[in-house]
Amino acid sequence: MDGAGLPETRSTCPYCGVGCGVLLRADGQGGLHVRGDPDHPANKGRLCSKGLALGETVGTGGRLLSPHVNGRETGWDTALQTVADRFSDTIRKHGPDSVAFYVSGQMLTEDYYVANKLMKGFIGSANIDTNSRLCMASTVAGHRRAFGTDTVPGTYEDLEEADLVVLVGSNLAWCHPVLYQRLAAEKEKRPGLKVVVIDPRRTATCDLADLHLQLRGGTDVALFNGLLRAIHEGGAVDKAYMAHVDGFDAALCAASDDCLDETGLDRRDIRAFFDLFLRTDRTVTVFSQGVNQSASGADKVNAILNCHLVTGRIGLPGMGPFSVTGQPNAMGGREVGGLANMLACHLDIENADHRQAVRNFWDAPAIADHAGLKAVDMFRAVGRGQIKALWIIHTNPAVTMPDADAVRDAIRGCDFTVVSDITGATDTARLAHVLLPAAAWGEKDGTVTNSDRTISRQRAAMPPPGQSRPDWQILAEVGRRMGWHKAFDYENPAEIFREHAALSHIAGQFGLDFDISALSDLSDPGYDDLAPARWPLTRTRQGGRFFADGRFYTPNGKAQMLALHYRPPTERSGPRFPFRLNTGRVRDQWHTMTRTALSPRLSAHLAEPFLEIHRDDAARTGLGPASLVQVTSPVGSAILRTLITDRVRPGEVFAPMHWTSDTAPSARIDAVVPDVVDPVSGQPDSKAAGVALTPFRADWYGFAVSSAPMTPAADYWALARTPGGWRLELAALGTPSDWERYARDLFNCPDATLQMVQDAGRGMARLAFHRGDRLLGALFVAREPVAVMRDHLVTLPGTDVQCVLTGQSPADRPDPGPIVCSCFGVGVNTLLAAIEAQAMTSVGQIGAALQAGTNCGSCRPELTALLARARIQEAAE
Repeated sequence: MDGAGLPETRSTCPYCGVGCGVLLRADGQGGLHVRGDPDHPANKGRLCSKGLALGETVGTGGRLLSPHVNGRETGWDTALQTVADRFSDTIRKHGPDSVAFYVSGQMLTEDYYVANKLMKGFIGSANIDTNSRLCMASTVAGHRRAFGTDTVPGTYEDLEEADLVVLVGSNLAWCHPVLYQRLAAEKEKRPGLKVVVIDPRRTATCDLADLHLQLRGGTDVALFNGLLRAIHEGGAVDKAYMAHVDGFDAALCAASDDCLDETGLDRRDIRAFFDLFLRTDRTVTVFSQGVNQSASGADKVNAILNCHLVTGRIGLPGMGPFSVTGQPNAMGGREVGGLANMLACHLDIENADHRQAVRNFWDAPAIADHAGLKAVDMFRAVGRGQIKALWIIHTNPAVTMPDADAVRDAIRGCDFTVVSDITGATDTARLAHVLLPAAAWGEKDGTVTNSDRTISRQRAAMPPPGQSRPDWQILAEVGRRMGWHKAFDYENPAEIFREHAALSHIAGQFGLDFDISALSDLSDPGYDDLAPARWPLTRTRQGGRFFADGRFYTPNGKAQMLALHYRPPTERSGPRFPFRLNTGRVRDQWHTMTRTALSPRLSAHLAEPFLEIHRDDAARTGLGPASLVQVTSPVGSAILRTLITDRVRPGEVFAPMHWTSDTAPSARIDAVVPDVVDPVSGQPDSKAAGVALTPFRADWYGFAVSSAPMTPAADYWALARTPGGWRLELAALGTPSDWERYARDLFNCPDATLQMVQDAGRGMARLAFHRGDRLLGALFVAREPVAVMRDHLVTLPGTDVQCVLTGQSPADRPDPGPIVCSCFGVGVNTLLAAIEAQAMTSVGQIGAALQAGTNCGSCRPELTALLARARIQEAAE
């Protein structure tokens, strides 16, 4: 049964903050068919490669299906009572600040709301923070300083209505692909639309740019202070709007102290950008993690906001600063007070009237009266033994937090740790005393809010497997068992949503921005049918933009421009660590790959962690193409594959953050990043670690394919899914004395038939294992990185192929090469062959012939590069 006769369920993608609508149809066998929802305002039917592959990531394989206490399977009653008793006992002995929740933008708003209510209103501590602290806390701080509240002024439509879009620290093509598609489509329709990318790396997004400012990492404040001066000198100040703004003189005076030479940019490029900005009224500045994840992240945000305020370019069509979030419900977490320094509905934890209003509304026995510990401080407190009971929900801080090894050790040493997740096979879950099986995306109901304030429903299209439960239900039951039965006696998420909406009415009465009180009497059927809607949602207002009228949420009702100075990155490194490490994401993976690594096609684009390094730095450091490099900082080290390019500046390197102990234990890059934070926002700096680079000179290198998971014994290894099993890169110091024994242990096949070729003098061995006529696995070993056709070999496990040890594809089975287009599985060799055979000259021709680039568009920059490569080769011939 393929599910063709079953209805489709409208839901929302669980990945980035774009908040794309999806249509889900169960296939009747535990899987899902997924397509973009043409009626959702965020994506209008578009999906990126990750969204398109969602159906490949569901199922029960690897799922946590029952509660566990101290490593033993148990029932819900025992597990929940253990959690309630241990938290209650800890609070009784050590006070409410001895416990903490660390939650996640993967949670639905209703889950978030219950967690926040339980911690702040009933336990009486504000020690609840979220992994969104790592993604957008600097934007929250910047908004609150400038606007008086955390408000995103504009909408996605502004990107299409602008005449100039400035992308700052945002690789939109890879991190928010559907917004990139919308922008690219508008630029194709309207070539006069200009795009400027400000980023220390040349990313895929630069393919769309009219101008790329490849500034020195961390110098954004110096650049935007220079822009502020240029706005003043060029007569572009909106004097009428400035009646609604305070702080201009001080901001301009401070900006005059900064030197544009700090940016490392050519003055002509700076002038070109400033001229574009000054003469273009309809300007949108989109910013993301390259701005936020900094020790001066809040100042970077306010430097951008200063330039929009002084020109009055805010809150009007095609105008405004625009933060795009990295998680599907980072905005929803902000709305319910999921951060340690906020109350629900944008109310202020430092304001006694706000606290009393929330306490009265909840009929709570207590209310937190001071900000709790932000993420980095929280795990430091865990390490000191100050926090003695910790509940972690849908996140993996043992990998994603800075100084990740110290965080892992802190969690391991905590008196009592609870982890709620969909799997017990994460670095963090393995450290828990209690594991609680949570319902996953596609199995749970609730709401999420995307980056432009649109609230959308996530709906279940299949039942939760095993004993897994929704997070709100788990949290509410613990609240009841801790003695607060009435406050947490919820029957369904609709009831929680109505309560949240009713509380927002109180925020509205205080004159705050977040008010969805029009939904406070939504019936259960109305909640089930809720269509996407942008807040505010009141009796008198629905959606729209903020601040064009000059009304802000500060004490005097005016926006605040800040006096800012460029501050060099915090140095903990010294001359022994001369390179600046920037971390981030790759196109087809998500966070620590708990979901995306289940999809073979998503793993095919970049199957291995890497360090992007400038060719001049590689030459000076003795690093060759595809060699291994040890990256060391004062707090940790990692081993990565080198990717030598000119896309990064000399002296700066880039590594992705997705790999874990399950996929590449030596490549947990956040173990290298120190726990330096922005003093205003508490957001960690993930873009400026000082590191040293040394070649990792292994004694041997290997590549393996297998139809079953492998258990490597090597100093370096990286594991990825393939359509027929797994692929593995290996390297190690010390050569095994018996390659057959090593390989049998690797593949766990003690009695399989062996084919083997070995040349001990050359350090080469090739082994293949069969059972009957089926290939179980093959290992290729050499003293240098192994030269075989990997993308051919990964197709062979489970087949009846016999001639595998050549490592080459036969003439009648061309090797497709590394995947470029993940949506349609098109490899580089297939593309180059078609380009040559059909004399292709455009990405459109490639799409017409092979479909590559016709869905999410994220691979279009790579297709353009392949066309250029083909033209260069043709000219050379």
